[in-house]
Amino acid sequence: MKKLLCLWCKGIGLLVSTVSHTIALALPLLAGTVAFEVFSRYVLNSPTLWAYDVSLFLFGYIGALCGAHAQLKKSHINVDIVYLAVSQRMKNLFDLLANTLGGFFLWVIASKSWEKALEAIDFGYTRQSEWAPSVGHFWVMVTAAAILFLLQLSGDMLKDTWHLFTGEPLISEDEQE
Repeated sequence: MKKLLCLWCKGIGLLVSTVSHTIALALPLLAGTVAFEVFSRYVLNSPTLWAYDVSLFLFGYIGALCGAHAQLKKSHINVDIVYLAVSQRMKNLFDLLANTLGGFFLWVIASKSWEKALEAIDFGYTRQSEWAPSVGHFWVMVTAAAILFLLQLSGDMLKDTWHLFTGEPLISEDEQE
């Protein structure tokens, strides 16, 4: 059983790392889009119709799809004054509570954004800008990002639950890297 749980947690961690490192490759594209718009607008005196929308979508993709990676690396905000003062068992309980609440919120986001994606695709919704690109892809990405985050939370909750009941980590420090 432990081996199966470890495999799940490590597999999710690998998926989250792969997605976040892949989408991070869009950062130079985002920077290039913004730089091109600034150059076009202020040097050529000819602003683009598309650069704002493209940069908005890229920023959304990067931010949303890297949220699960922040969870994987334990980079989200914590109330350290309380968290660091309690036992590991209490930390596990705090994490389980926080992840349960966060998971509920992410489940709502995933289900509502999927509904919004289907609606946007069915009705051909576009951004209200001069360029007016489709927004269906963006809602699909929000759904995927929420599901990816939920998967990461499931791994974290398994590790916390295991540690809470056995007193030992599910995955050792050496195995986590």
